[in-house]
Amino acid sequence: MPTLQPPLAARGRAPGGRALLGLLALALLVPLLSLIGAGSAHAAPLPAAVVTEPEAACTPGPDTGCLRGTLRAGEVLSGIDIEVSGPDGDQLLTTGENGGFLLQVGQEGEYVLRLVEDTLPEGVTATNAELTFKAALAANDTIQFTPRAVNFGLQGTVEGAAVGVGSNLFLQSTVSGLRLGLLLALAAVGLSLIYGTTGLSSFSHAEQVTLGGMVAFMMVNWWGLPFLLAAVLTVLVCGFTGYIQHVILWKPLRRKGLGLVQLMIVTIGLSLAMQYMFQVLVGAGTVRVIREAPTPVTFGGVRLTDQSLWAMGIAVIVLTAVGFALLRTRLGRATRAVSDNPALAEASGIDVDKVVRLVWIIATALAGLAGIMLALVLNGIKWDSGMQILLLLFAAVTLGGLGTAFGALIGAIVIGLVVELTPVFGLPGDLKYAMALLILILLLLVRPQGLLGKAARVG
Repeated sequence: MPTLQPPLAARGRAPGGRALLGLLALALLVPLLSLIGAGSAHAAPLPAAVVTEPEAACTPGPDTGCLRGTLRAGEVLSGIDIEVSGPDGDQLLTTGENGGFLLQVGQEGEYVLRLVEDTLPEGVTATNAELTFKAALAANDTIQFTPRAVNFGLQGTVEGAAVGVGSNLFLQSTVSGLRLGLLLALAAVGLSLIYGTTGLSSFSHAEQVTLGGMVAFMMVNWWGLPFLLAAVLTVLVCGFTGYIQHVILWKPLRRKGLGLVQLMIVTIGLSLAMQYMFQVLVGAGTVRVIREAPTPVTFGGVRLTDQSLWAMGIAVIVLTAVGFALLRTRLGRATRAVSDNPALAEASGIDVDKVVRLVWIIATALAGLAGIMLALVLNGIKWDSGMQILLLLFAAVTLGGLGTAFGALIGAIVIGLVVELTPVFGLPGDLKYAMALLILILLLLVRPQGLLGKAARVG
């Protein structure tokens, strides 16, 4: 890729800007309208009990309690539902690929865990399907559960269970990988567009994902807005933050002649500042946008929630709209021209500054939408959720080819599949993120420019 220089003074106007924004707004709005059935939450802004990934970190504290468990019956049981009721409201836990689950709470009180026996495989029964736990502040100033062990008294073994890639676990993990890949792609495409038009690797882009989930949480739980309205407003707010960043930060710094390394360091500082801002506003615990438990949906041996299906559908629609805009609209072609050669694009009459400004708006809006969808899929979001996926975003962008939006999409899908399929092949779940980065390294050794990147001559 040629070295990108700060854009010169604009000589023309980038055509089709309003058309592209209108198309993207329609793509964001139409699928979100379908989520009206998800309802709205009218809860106090207290830290909510959340369902997180079984491998996720959870540190007990004065406002955080952690309860882990693993279901086994000869082998680990994945996709088993556990209903939870307590001071933080009703919710649904589902065991992961390793049979584990994690309940994280933010209030003391009594919590009841009910095993949904209909989700158990044939040949497995529970002698004690309902357990009661008391969460209380211990002497070490942390919330602890009594008892600490989760034992539903499972008996029997899985009939006809297959182990390995031929089992339903492979199909379940593949669908989960596609889900993760689609949500990563929403943010990765924007990150790739920013790099392509400015040459900047924005470390604060992951915090834009967190911002989307946090703003949606505040609108729903603090201000009592319906989820539908909150989701639309959140996307608009996140897009506006991109405009503000471009006007008061990135554009002036580029005009002052700051290099890309200095600008990258600024993004790191902005990332840290946003993380501390999230902690000040909502605390260090996990918060839920919608407090109601999602409805499990089973099809073809795969178990997902209704919220996951909506999130995947919305991601597909929005990504399709972005791809169409890049290929078929005048602004999309102008964006690709600026990405290839900004100086030549400006000499051709393209308003480079306007293109870059619109890219920042669209990229941050997409990241905000990704944050909302991740908050629904993971049933919660916390101050460092963006930081946890930052390396996955960079891996997706690099794997697909730096500066190529379509490459970022493909790279995100590959990364999502690798992350979710790692435990299926007998590797520890703790290595799933490391395996994604290992795949990236191996591919770059063979194809340094990435899947869709263009080889550049050095020297």
